Amino acid sequence: MREFIVEADGGSRGNPGPAGYGAVVSDAATGETLRETAEYIGVATNNVAEYRGLLAGLHAARELDPAATVHVRMDSKLVIEQMSGRWKIKHPDMKPLAAQAARIFPPGRVTYEWMPRAQNKHADRLANEAMDAGARGEQWSESTSTAELDTAAGGAGRAEAVAPSGPPGDAAAGAARVRGALAQGRASAAADASGPDAARASAEPVRDVPDGASASGGGETDADTRAVQVDDDAGAATDPLTTKADTDARAAKAVASPGWAPADMGAPATFVLLRHGETPLTPQKRFSGSGGTDPSLSGTGREQAERAAALLARRGTIQAVVSSPLARTRETAGIVAARLGLDVSIDDGLRETDFGAWEGLTFAEVRERHPDDLNAWLASPDAEPTGGGESFAATATRLAATRDRLVAAHAGRTVLLVTHVTPIKTLVRLALGAPPESLFRMELSAASLSVVAYYADGNASVRLLNDTSHLR
Repeated sequence: MREFIVEADGGSRGNPGPAGYGAVVSDAATGETLRETAEYIGVATNNVAEYRGLLAGLHAARELDPAATVHVRMDSKLVIEQMSGRWKIKHPDMKPLAAQAARIFPPGRVTYEWMPRAQNKHADRLANEAMDAGARGEQWSESTSTAELDTAAGGAGRAEAVAPSGPPGDAAAGAARVRGALAQGRASAAADASGPDAARASAEPVRDVPDGASASGGGETDADTRAVQVDDDAGAATDPLTTKADTDARAAKAVASPGWAPADMGAPATFVLLRHGETPLTPQKRFSGSGGTDPSLSGTGREQAERAAALLARRGTIQAVVSSPLARTRETAGIVAARLGLDVSIDDGLRETDFGAWEGLTFAEVRERHPDDLNAWLASPDAEPTGGGESFAATATRLAATRDRLVAAHAGRTVLLVTHVTPIKTLVRLALGAPPESLFRMELSAASLSVVAYYADGNASVRLLNDTSHLR
């Protein structure tokens, strides 16, 4: 059974006054935003607008899956306490709205939680967008909404890009140099062609475009979000533009050439990242890290590994196979390596995150038993799962060191790394220079293939993500 999180808010500029609401439906297992809705509702009170936001969020969740369970989070103490049955509903405007909300899902399938206003920014921004649209005589449009981007940026509109940060060896700094060099290169080319005015125009900074995905936390819950399509020749992360020296301009010319690989740097170290096949825990969407029962592949998982092996054998590019030490990855790697005629090396750095006391539980079970720990884990990469598991920040540090070691050992080679959800997402995140929350915005299916290439100058290119074509 799917579980959704509904976050809703409403506001009135005058109370009563011009009012609007906003609601967001996200996947409880992954944090992925599934639906946004907002509407200008004319003159109303704050409380009516908040109830209208709740109704809209519940209706949107029902449209996605009428059999789902829903956890509603709002910063309206009134609505939460009334819908939870702890406060009586006396106001005549509120009674019919509460009754409507109670009928959308069967009793017992919706739970309610109050949260501070500061945590309800996404729905709040949607409500304000709706009221702004109403002030212009328009209705809110999802296609023009920037609420999710604004919330992720932590302020109104797009945030200014910040200096790269993260574990040592992250590709973000190299990406920043290349982006700056590209800008300089474009300016110089325009100056040669059209004079100084054109050069100034070409040197205008290119606005960072947010990645199209906007929260499974990378954890091996086997309930991840939609894939992010990455172009084969896409550059690395979005970072601040710099306008530097001739060396950067030369690098830009090289990077802009076909393949994004400067000829004098040689072939990159290319990691083909294979997530292991299904285990008995996978269809049940249970946390399965390095601290649990270490399950082996199921029959379906072995078939998936065979299909991946057949594809890689046809391609004929893999020169080495490295696996996580856990049983499901060693078994997957063994099936592939046997088909390729290669040995399997084990690297402990490729192991899955340790999910502590959450091992073997579903996301819903963790939310029921350890709600505060789960909320902290979803909010911060430094938070550990209950019982002293491994944080995402610690996982990233481990994976960055593992990546650097393997890149040095396999320069110019194509290597198959057989590993897990969090390690693969983390390697992709670091290659893109993306923030930790991007772990919640990538889908990674069992036995899927992803590819990252690493160049000698520290840059990385994500060439493929979550390819499952061999499984169909």
